[in-house]
Amino acid sequence: MTTTLNKTETSAIATQDPDIARIMEAELERQQNTLELIASENHVSPAVLEAAGSVFTNKYAEGYPGKRYYGGCVNMDAIESLARERATQLFGCDHVNVQAHSGSQANAAVYLAALKPGDTILSLDLAHGGHLSHGLKVNMSGLLYNIVSYGVDPKTEEFNYAEIRKLAQEHKPQLIISGASAYSRQIEFDRFSEIAEEVGAQHMADIAHIAGLVATGLHPTPTPTASFVTTTTHKTLRGPRGGMIMCKEEWARKIDSRIFPGSQGGPLMHAILAKAVAFGEALKPEFKTYQAKIIENARALAEALTSAGNRIVSGGTDNHLMLVDLRPNYPDVTGKDAEAWLEQANIISNKNMIPFDERKPTETSGLRLGTPALTTRGLGTGEMSNIAKWIDEVLRSQGNIGEIERVRSEVAEMCQQFPIY
Repeated sequence: MTTTLNKTETSAIATQDPDIARIMEAELERQQNTLELIASENHVSPAVLEAAGSVFTNKYAEGYPGKRYYGGCVNMDAIESLARERATQLFGCDHVNVQAHSGSQANAAVYLAALKPGDTILSLDLAHGGHLSHGLKVNMSGLLYNIVSYGVDPKTEEFNYAEIRKLAQEHKPQLIISGASAYSRQIEFDRFSEIAEEVGAQHMADIAHIAGLVATGLHPTPTPTASFVTTTTHKTLRGPRGGMIMCKEEWARKIDSRIFPGSQGGPLMHAILAKAVAFGEALKPEFKTYQAKIIENARALAEALTSAGNRIVSGGTDNHLMLVDLRPNYPDVTGKDAEAWLEQANIISNKNMIPFDERKPTETSGLRLGTPALTTRGLGTGEMSNIAKWIDEVLRSQGNIGEIERVRSEVAEMCQQFPIY
């Protein structure tokens, strides 16, 4: 994606609010001149960007196509219907709701549809790669429901389905959640569905991170067997920030009612418009090529980091991300340190807990890295080798200012070769 972003698009803001205009220009410059390795971020296309800032933001459209509570919704109906049709085609699901404002709200709607307060959820431990909306104690999921956590195997650092089945049989949850925010291996969704059926539970697959891979057949899909599939529309799907729920037809009316009026009012129609645009892009053949390159780049980055002496959790990656265990190569460096030093070098990442981490969540022993945004810019496996070298040099230097400045200069040259817009 090398289209030039027309700066005149911000001319109204520049005239009316120069303070805001300066911040917007600064953010565009920051994105252009940094390498984005946060696994949950991406760069949307100019078409998605245009849709997200369109006149559709002016319209209230409570309800669903053909059943709105306000007048003037003819175009709102057309866009939401098109978004639904495209999502259904993309994922092969029975029913889809595109109104969720976020992935967390999509998950909350499923809980409201499938559970009663106090019911038991079996989900991945946050410290082992789970998500806060899957049962963190201070999240609404942890406040309203009884959470039983499964983790990864201590030896393989991958899911042990026999242990997950054992926990399910012991605790008899009403809902089993698969999916993760920091797990680099393929997830066998069918096995989760089998376990859920054995114990009389529903299965919810949260594919927020891997939605683009699932949509293109590069990761197994949960839609044939899971009762519910939730996702964000950004990350690998490369759409606007938002959420979506797919479900079996038997749950369609209940899911829709738990979104509206159950948990939110009017949908963000400009976001739904942008979702429809992104789904259209994802249906094109070149999107699968793009997803394949994401995986290729992730494996190349993991291999290059391993060659430099780093340990990748579970030994590698099957998807778009990896967790780097900092302890073998840089025993005194925390994830917090690594994130800060790399940002100074214009390499953007995030600290992350690794399985069985002995450090606090505010410090961590790991670094999460992902390749969706880099791949969008056109970077390939050769650039991954350079990036791995720069990461190692910055961390090995213990944040030495001179080393950081040298790497930042080299990063700037690479960024200029691969403009975002």
